[in-house]
Amino acid sequence: MSDGRSLKGLVLSGGQGTRLRPFTYCHAKQLLPVANRPVLFYALEQLAEAGIREVGIVVGHTAPEIRQAVGDGSAFGLSVTYLHQEAPLGLAHAVQSARPFLGEDPFVVFLGDNLVGTSIRPHVEAFLRRRPACQLLLREVADPRSFGVAVVDGRRVVQVMEKPAVPPSDLAIVGVYMFDVPVWRALDGLRPSARGEYELTDAVQRLIDMGYLVEHCRLESPWVDVGSLESILEANRVALERLSGRIEGALDAACEVEGPVVVEAGARIERSRLTGPLIIGSGALVRDCELGPYVAIGRDCRLESVRLRDSVVMEGAVLERIVWPLEGCLIGQQAAISGPFTDGGRFSLALADHSRIRSLDGGP
Repeated sequence: MSDGRSLKGLVLSGGQGTRLRPFTYCHAKQLLPVANRPVLFYALEQLAEAGIREVGIVVGHTAPEIRQAVGDGSAFGLSVTYLHQEAPLGLAHAVQSARPFLGEDPFVVFLGDNLVGTSIRPHVEAFLRRRPACQLLLREVADPRSFGVAVVDGRRVVQVMEKPAVPPSDLAIVGVYMFDVPVWRALDGLRPSARGEYELTDAVQRLIDMGYLVEHCRLESPWVDVGSLESILEANRVALERLSGRIEGALDAACEVEGPVVVEAGARIERSRLTGPLIIGSGALVRDCELGPYVAIGRDCRLESVRLRDSVVMEGAVLERIVWPLEGCLIGQQAAISGPFTDGGRFSLALADHSRIRSLDGGP
């Protein structure tokens, strides 16, 4: 087993996404778009780029939606097998449920709601070269209390814990884990944590306690755990930073473009200023707007007389005749905000699918 083709991949996509409501009432959280693509797609591309070809996706109640989006995996150069988790009982339970698929092969676990800014291939190669029982990706964070946390001694990981109130280090565990066969010994007989879940960090700690080698690599690139409304915007910024400018749609002579801007085929832009990084999906109509930086406009949206930055506007949404600048907005599919409105300062909005905000002071 000397290269990435020897590994299997396991993507965990069965969570409830309670911190992302109201959006996850309508969608699997792993399919929420950043830079106009589901966050799950970035994980699948990372695994394929690392040389992995066989991937299992652990799914729960949103399985039909994820199956429809991913299909058989061929669009990503993968062969995908769907694995059903009976209930959302934690990451370790999800891995355990995939045991028949994984067999005795080493494997990479990639949390389907995590976005990693650069290739994981060097870390996969280091794992295959050194073959520890487990290899973690770690990144320094300002506040590690919301993450699994690791204590290290050189390359070796000596302790891990889940969401500690008083973190022993600032090294958060990124949602990409690499395991060899001994992990099954650590998972057997694992008990649920105080919050009623089977924690993957507890399995890693059991490996350490059993004397197995657990190592780490440091991640220097951006990383986002897409678990909150604010983190969708952060992930959107990270994904947009990776785009190169590409104008395939129609821009009239009155438009101004600055920085990396993607306008997909079939979009039409009139009398607008576009500041990248920015993406506008196919079929969108943008008229008399100032957009960007860090804006993703989904397919078939309509924007007129809007100033918008650092925001995600999902497929089919309508924003029109809004005099106040919008920033930090999440606008769901088919949602609509129709003015005119009185100038009252800056606003931040989070609107789920099919929401409506309409002015009653004028206009049609």
